This record gives sequence, structure tokens and C-alpha cells, in this order.
Amino acid sequence: MVQPLFLNSVLHEKLWGGNHLKTFGYNLPSDKIGEYWAISAHTNGVSIVRNGEFAGQKLDDLYQNHRELFGNSKKDVFPLLTKILDANDWLSVQVHPDDTYGLANEGELGKTECWYIISAEPGAEIIYGHNAQNKDELRAMIDTGDWEHLLTKVQVQAGDFFYVPSGTMHAIGKGILILETQQSSDTTYRVYDFDRKDDQGNLRELHIDKSVDVLNFGAPANTTPIVTQTDTLTRTSYVSNDFFTVEKWEISGPVTFTKTAPYTLASVLNGEGILSVDGTDYPVQKGDHFILTSNIETWTFEGDLMLIASHAGE
Repeated sequence: MVQPLFLNSVLHEKLWGGNHLKTFGYNLPSDKIGEYWAISAHTNGVSIVRNGEFAGQKLDDLYQNHRELFGNSKKDVFPLLTKILDANDWLSVQVHPDDTYGLANEGELGKTECWYIISAEPGAEIIYGHNAQNKDELRAMIDTGDWEHLLTKVQVQAGDFFYVPSGTMHAIGKGILILETQQSSDTTYRVYDFDRKDDQGNLRELHIDKSVDVLNFGAPANTTPIVTQTDTLTRTSYVSNDFFTVEKWEISGPVTFTKTAPYTLASVLNGEGILSVDGTDYPVQKGDHFILTSNIETWTFEGDLMLIASHAGE
């Protein structure tokens, strides 16, 4: 039977987390929930299929055993990971390696990612890039703690989008809720953590040498959104490259999509409606996440919905 894969996924407590993810209908076990790994086959938080013939199966196992659902992908692991993050405080200032460095040093993919800002408190900021001109200057500014001059801060608001390639110095600031689309990797090198301590009173580990190894120089190059519009669909294309394609779908009535990629990941960030696939209707609402698999050629939405959709680069 042709069906989308609806997913139940994993919540992660974080030092900087909060309780804003409850607005998506998730049952939070604490007030320190920082991440919901909405669509994930990574070992640190695997999604579970909740409907149809594959109900109860882990996404990583399904990918390995039923590649026909994923365009017979030749990639060793399910390539993408979709998260929602609640930054109730600053995340660490960090950087991620590329695939070559990540596989050689950590045994997993590197991490290129991108952020859609769901909401942001007035004046909320991110760190997006740095001002050092070379590795010697970078190391000197890190060693002296000259964060004011090293780090580039940018104010953000709901609806903003940021492309964060591997090697980009970055941090999500307090009061920001984002949807992140990324490579399936959990490798993070911390450059600075505001001298915070963990629950045991210890300073959290930094990874200065590896960070200096992988950091890029020069200002990050964000993407330019491309918007197309019909009567019932505003479609915003944010990025399309070898890692992923990411779009926003704002739906205000019936709209039919035809497959343009082997499979598509979708996250409902607002509204509610009906997804119709192969003659079957599926209610969808804010907080739902699902995969439109390779055997789904067309699908229709009806209602008032805003989704972020993505697919892997091939």
C-alpha cells in the first residue's frame, strides 16, 4: 500500500533548553528540552514509524532494508536529519567538520546545516561567522578570549533563513525557536561555552584544536530565497545543493504536488489540514513530521498549512 511514513521521534534535554516545544503538542518530560529530532535515522535519536505496514519500525532499519522507499539510494546511511530546537539560552559557539574530516576523525559524516527561524524574541541574535583573517589571528583571539571582536552577531526574526555550511562559526541565541535541516551527523566542536558548567559543576569540554582545523575564513555566504506563487501555494526555495534542497510550502487551499525527488521529508510548523495520498486522507497538523516515499508520485494538501520540506542531494 502506498502511504506516507508518519514518525514518532526523540526529545533531548539540553543545558540551554526550555519548554517551548510543548506548543507543537509534544509531551515534555522536563523544562530543559532543547531538541526534537523529528526525522532521524542517527543512532543518537532514531525516529519510529507510527502508521501502516511499517509501524513500529526504526527509520534506520527501514532505510537499510527497504531502499526502494528511498529511491534505491546508494548512500550508506539515511543522509538527512530534521530537528526543532528551543534555545532558552545561548548554545555554545561551535563549528562542524566537512565529510572528509568528520569521517577521518569521528567516523561519521560532516555537518552542513541550515536554519529556518520559527520564532524569535525581540532583539534575539545568532552568531554567524567570525572576523579573524587567518589561523594565527583566530588562535590568538580564542586564547585571549576576545569574543567581542572575534564573533559576528546577527539579529533575527521569524521567517529568516540561514545556510550554515561545515566550517562556519555559529551559535543560536537565547529566545529562538528553529527548524534545522542537516546532514545526519552529531559531531560538534565547541569553541566557547560562556564558561558554563554542567550538572556536576564541570566546565563543558571545548575542542579548540579541531575547531581551528576546520573553521572557514571570510563571511558566510547565505542563500537568496526564490518565491513562486499560485492561488493556493506560496513556495519558497531556500537552498539546493549536493547536501539538501529545502523549501517552505505555505498552503491556503487545495494544492497538488508531483514528485520531483526520490523522497521528501516534511514538517508541519503551523496550521492543520488534510494530506491525500493514493485515495487515502491523512489529517495533518502543527508538530507532525512525515516522509513521502519514492512510491508516492503525487499528493494533495487541503487546508491552511505551513511546512518545511526537504530532500537529500544526490
